[in-house]
This record gives sequence, C-alpha cells and structure tokens, in this order.
Amino acid sequence: MEKPKRKDGSIPVGENLSIKNQELLNYISRHFGGKYFRHGSIMDIPQISVEPQDLWSVCEKLKTSKHTDFKMLLCLAGVDYVEYIQIVYILYSLNKAHTLAIKVDLPYDKLEIPTVSDIWRAANWYEREAHDLFGVDFSGHPDMSPLILYEGFEGYPGRKEFPLHDYDEY
Repeated sequence: MEKPKRKDGSIPVGENLSIKNQELLNYISRHFGGKYFRHGSIMDIPQISVEPQDLWSVCEKLKTSKHTDFKMLLCLAGVDYVEYIQIVYILYSLNKAHTLAIKVDLPYDKLEIPTVSDIWRAANWYEREAHDLFGVDFSGHPDMSPLILYEGFEGYPGRKEFPLHDYDEY
C-alpha cells in the first residue's frame, strides 16, 4: 500500500518510516520537546536536528532513557555544506534494535560544539578526526591532539575549500 502524499507530492514528515521508527520519533518529539530540535527522516532512519547548545543534554537523555536506550555511538561524521558544517551522529540501541541520526549545524564563524566523549567513549577519536578534517572544536574534550594529520598541518582537508589538487605529500 502506498503512503499518503500531500498535494505537492511530498510525503509528510515521518510518514516514510516504519511504524516502529514512527513511534520512536513520536516518543522523542513528545519527551524531548520542540525547543530542542526539528525532526525528519531519511529512508527508514529517524533523524533530529539539534542546536549546538542542546546537543549534550539531548544525547545524555537519549542514552539514559529506558525507552530510547542509545548506548552505542556508531558514527560521527562531518559534512561541509559550504554555508555551514554539519556534524552527524548515528546512534544505535542494541536492546531496542533502533537507530537515530542527530544533526547539528555549525556556522563557519562558530565551529564549536560540546564533546559527547564523556557520554560515549567512541566519540573521542571521532571528534578528533572531525577536528582534523573540518576544524570543529569540541569543547570539554580531554585530548584534541591531531589524530590523522601531523602537528602543524595547515588547513582542513574535509572542507570543500581545501585545495586537494594542489597538495603535495612529502
């Protein structure tokens, strides 16, 4: 059976999710409140967009809530959209077998976000990598030393502005 569509042909937010993931997104929307985020989905993965100052508290609640139980950070990635850098967190619950994407948009003039390495230990290296590639500062991180680049490397090779074609490795 085909999902209901709006007059413009688009599917309403969350409607392309399985019933289980619609329920998860509805739960998060009800219990975490509209002040924290916008929500949506990609394929069958619910996603929320969070303001940088709300990231830590939302992540901590998502991990400790018995209903969400996101004890695992699967991935943290940076994306350069030219106007801003987006940090994407992919969470997974082993007990509930559900996945959630959290997105945080950072303007180029304020590339700072709180660390979540004290919530998920896996964030330690992910955050160091995002710092190396995109120049994002993770405030409160215990060790922001370079992970994949050498000390003193100039520029951020994950950004679209970085001249990869001009780079010579010695």
